[in-house]
Amino acid sequence: MAASRGDKLLGVRAAVGLTLLAGALSMVTGIVHMGSPVGRPLVSFVPPVARATAGFTGTLTGFLLLGSALGLRRGLRAAWYSTLGLLVVSAGQGLIQASETSIPLVVLSVLALPAVALNRRRFDRTVDFSASQIAAFLALGGSQVYITTGAYALREQFGGINTLVDALYFAIVTSSTVGYGDITPQTAVARLFAISALVVGTASFAIALGVLLTPAIEARLVKALGKMTQSELDLLDDHVLVLGYGDLTEALVQELSGKSQFLVVVPDEDLSRRLSERGVDTLVGDSSDESTLRRVHVEEARAVVTATNDDGADALAVLTARQLAPDVHIVAAATQRENVDKLRRAGADTVISPASIGSHLLAESALGGRDVDTEAVADRLLDEI
Repeated sequence: MAASRGDKLLGVRAAVGLTLLAGALSMVTGIVHMGSPVGRPLVSFVPPVARATAGFTGTLTGFLLLGSALGLRRGLRAAWYSTLGLLVVSAGQGLIQASETSIPLVVLSVLALPAVALNRRRFDRTVDFSASQIAAFLALGGSQVYITTGAYALREQFGGINTLVDALYFAIVTSSTVGYGDITPQTAVARLFAISALVVGTASFAIALGVLLTPAIEARLVKALGKMTQSELDLLDDHVLVLGYGDLTEALVQELSGKSQFLVVVPDEDLSRRLSERGVDTLVGDSSDESTLRRVHVEEARAVVTATNDDGADALAVLTARQLAPDVHIVAAATQRENVDKLRRAGADTVISPASIGSHLLAESALGGRDVDTEAVADRLLDEI
């Protein structure tokens, strides 16, 4: 288990963190190198066009790296591939920028590469686009092809369009409603085409933005309601699962805080919201349901704890967890003494009866007087379990 915890700490989190840092540094370095080549000891060996291109594209690479880091947080395999490629590009841009201020970017990009590459197995989710998302992307791409092609075909009727790059520029500024005014239609046909470009382009941009932003807004709402997002659930590893909520859960949460990552599966929204306000990770669901336990990665958990006031519900949760994760360590609390053996038969490795332990401590204290070491007695009882 120790190796697993170290793997997670130095693996996924390092990969995401280094990618974020590389993205931010690439943006800053690109902005700095858009200006004059002052303080660049290698500047004489790099063509001016390459330096200028590396400057503004470095900032774009930084934005793309930040997006890839978000994909890594969701465990996406596509983000893993894109991150590797972008880190190589980022390091190359740092070299082309040929400055001492670009050295940190090269070093950080090189360090991030093995951190990402060695954790390939952790990024195994595929990108599942919905029908509306596919339609939105096709509409956006199709509109840009239409406007670019049409503008280039009618370039003699436009003021400011001479090349295909000019036509693409016109398509983007028209669709995004920026409209700098440097390209203007000169004939009636060109104006009619510009009207169609404005309608088609802005509509496709609006649809695409809506499709992209809606999941992000939904994720924020889910978080506000006291639930973990799917991307956070996907990164769970070597964690403690607390299935259900009972009288012992409060004390258990306090004991686990700061010692291990843990997640509490609770039965209702109100309870989840209250725990989330205190910084406790929760998921609303049935602790004995297979789909719920799969979502919280029970097979990769460090331990599973059931400590509700319902031994029957705990037994079902233990039985389901044992079926899905034969090797996970399961601890159960038995409210009734007679249910200790039943919970063991359900699959619990350790069953603790708070009532039995409490009664033993009370008896020892009453018979032994003030000289009884209750902590030693409690330790002995736990060793006997």
